[in-house]
Amino acid sequence: VQLQASGGGLVKPGDSLKLTCVASGGTFINYHVGWFRQAPGKEPEFVAGINRVGNTYHPNPMKGRFTISRDRAKTAVYLQMNSANPEDTAVYYCAAQQTTDSEPYVPRRRNEYTYWGKGTLVTVSS
Repeated sequence: VQLQASGGGLVKPGDSLKLTCVASGGTFINYHVGWFRQAPGKEPEFVAGINRVGNTYHPNPMKGRFTISRDRAKTAVYLQMNSANPEDTAVYYCAAQQTTDSEPYVPRRRNEYTYWGKGTLVTVSS
């Protein structure tokens, strides 16, 4: 599956932004999907994930400001970012893992995802 992330851009501190991830020519039925980000000079960081059955996971540093969701048809996965701050500046990637798993666990490590999109740049600056 080919993933395409979009919605990045330049935003001001305090602004909100919604990123979108779609699977070219397909859907996210039977996929776990996650969002990661990589800031300049830093290691990639897990932002949020949603598993095949709809469970979501947001690590503590992201809770409250980032929300992952998907549409009912499972054609897109979204990442809502609120109260943006300059530390959120990064390339945001969506990743997917094909699965038939119905367990509640939400993958959160890079090696748990096989498919990766090219990323969308988010810059938070006044």
